[in-house]
Amino acid sequence: MLADGFPVTPLARLDVRSALDILIIAILIYYLLKLLRGTRAVQMLVAIGLLMLFYRGARWARLEMVEWLLTTMLPYVAITLIILFQPEIRRALSRFGRNLALMRFASHNPKDSHDDIVMAAEYFSQNRIGALMVVERQAGLRTYIESGIPLDAKLSYDLLLSIFRPGSPLHDGAVIIERSRVAAAGCFLPLSLNPLISKQLGTRHRAGIGITEDSDAVVVLVSEETGSISIASGGAIDTNLSPEELGDRLNEMFSRRRVTSVLPAALVNARTPVRK
Repeated sequence: MLADGFPVTPLARLDVRSALDILIIAILIYYLLKLLRGTRAVQMLVAIGLLMLFYRGARWARLEMVEWLLTTMLPYVAITLIILFQPEIRRALSRFGRNLALMRFASHNPKDSHDDIVMAAEYFSQNRIGALMVVERQAGLRTYIESGIPLDAKLSYDLLLSIFRPGSPLHDGAVIIERSRVAAAGCFLPLSLNPLISKQLGTRHRAGIGITEDSDAVVVLVSEETGSISIASGGAIDTNLSPEELGDRLNEMFSRRRVTSVLPAALVNARTPVRK
């Protein structure tokens, strides 16, 4: 009797298709917020939200001029959002493409290459020589390779020492490693603009973090001031590593499938972009 007196509730029309539709939208919103968390885009989203509230208030108060102005601006807002959020959109598409892959296509065993990198990092650390070594994984780094001096040489301990030797023309740039070959040296990398990065990290470390924000590359860094060995991946960085810890981290990252090596980093970055 009481049920007959109430109107039909929205939940009464909820079926499997509607529930699936709501679930997909909720997942998209969740990953969008997770992607933007800790970035400059959060402040932009707040400003856009306030603008939308102002538009609704203008319609409620019947402020015709204000409503007309905001309505005229709306078509240009979408273009503005694409321009402002271009780094976040590129990062999201890059992660989405990497997550679709189910296996690595490289057939070589990277352990030998890692040994050369670890030995070189240990030498650089002992002699306070700054170094920036980028190891490519699934996402291509051709854009950054073209910014440096092409080498296409077999990776070796002696080659890395000669590149980062003090006084070398390629000393201040980055080395990009494709599989077991040094593709280029003296490369320019994008600096990270993450405000949560420690102020103690210099330009070399910000460049190392920046390239991992745009790709799934792994970066090995050696500080010229302190000799500290660091490794960056997925926008996060571990500092003060020993050569043994560096080798273990490299073997762990490259022994797992790329899919499983990307997702944990994406979850950790939002809260701890710099780990000591």
